Amino acid sequence: MSIRPFRDIKRRETREINVGKVKVGGGNPITVQSMTNTLTTDVKSTINQINEISYEGADIVRVSCPDEQSSKALKEIIKHVDIPIVADIHFHYKRAIEAAESGASCLRINPGNIGNKDKIKEVVKAAMDNNCSIRVGVNAGSLEKDILEKYKEPCPEALVESAIRNINILEDENFQNLKVSVKSSDVFLSIQAYRQLSKSTDYPLHLGITEAGGFMPGSVKSSIGLGTLLLEGIGDTIRISLSDNPVEEVKIGNEILKSLNLRQRGVKIISCPSCARQGFEVIETVKILEKKLSHIKTPITLSVIGCVVNGPGEAAHTDVGITGGKKGNNMLYLSGVQSEKVFTSDMIDKVVSEVEKKASELENSK
Repeated sequence: MSIRPFRDIKRRETREINVGKVKVGGGNPITVQSMTNTLTTDVKSTINQINEISYEGADIVRVSCPDEQSSKALKEIIKHVDIPIVADIHFHYKRAIEAAESGASCLRINPGNIGNKDKIKEVVKAAMDNNCSIRVGVNAGSLEKDILEKYKEPCPEALVESAIRNINILEDENFQNLKVSVKSSDVFLSIQAYRQLSKSTDYPLHLGITEAGGFMPGSVKSSIGLGTLLLEGIGDTIRISLSDNPVEEVKIGNEILKSLNLRQRGVKIISCPSCARQGFEVIETVKILEKKLSHIKTPITLSVIGCVVNGPGEAAHTDVGITGGKKGNNMLYLSGVQSEKVFTSDMIDKVVSEVEKKASELENSK
């Protein structure tokens, strides 16, 4: 039993599938995804953006393939990236076949939109022949006509029925290397749909609040929706959908997982909102430290507290800590223990140095 059982999350048991070299489900670490917004036919720009997304900490990247030129461009793109690529396919079955043959690790499709059984068989054969998984991607904005007529509007039951129908289509072709999503821009609808789906299938679930909006509202909606489900043990891979730079999606996704102790990557900063008691400019200091420490991928905790009210207590539980003091004399803590006083003028450089040193120690001890 954990020494802090109130932090334990019992994850739902799911099947394990492969998305290229990345394992999803089956108790593996929850993965973070994003999607390019470049023209896929602009190979150079797409490669650059994929590499930026990957560097920020994504495990999987999705690329849209709306036409033949895009799906065939994947072959060149995949040569220059070191991360599994999901091809986003909507209607034409040939795009899915081309993407699988071009090296995509996964196809995001709705089998019901692909066409008749013969076309679905061809897509499944291409996926099997090329060791390609499939994501059944149900979206409240594009439900099948008969399901919408049955339920009158998108609702949890409608999304789940669509998902199960499409899973059955693939299973009828003996294909089970798949994951599933039931996305909506409505937080309540998404949460309930995923809850219901998690009781109906043991396939890995891809979580997301689709079309969540700009950076601030989208991050909040996604944190509430995905955080609720993750706390309940639901979810094997996540994507934050923002009208913003895809790199920001990865940052938010990783922060959600870090806050729930589901994955640790990079520096986790515990900082106060600041007040009149602060011994240094906390807000500006945190902004600078976030930038200066963004290159560190080793999991490390850092507390930045402006005064002695909570500073020593927080520092006692972090790898590195700084607490504001009088007249610019701030206290540095290492592994929870007071180390030395540091003047405000030297503080940022000293903290960066100690965090980098700690990261090096942790990496060398592996």
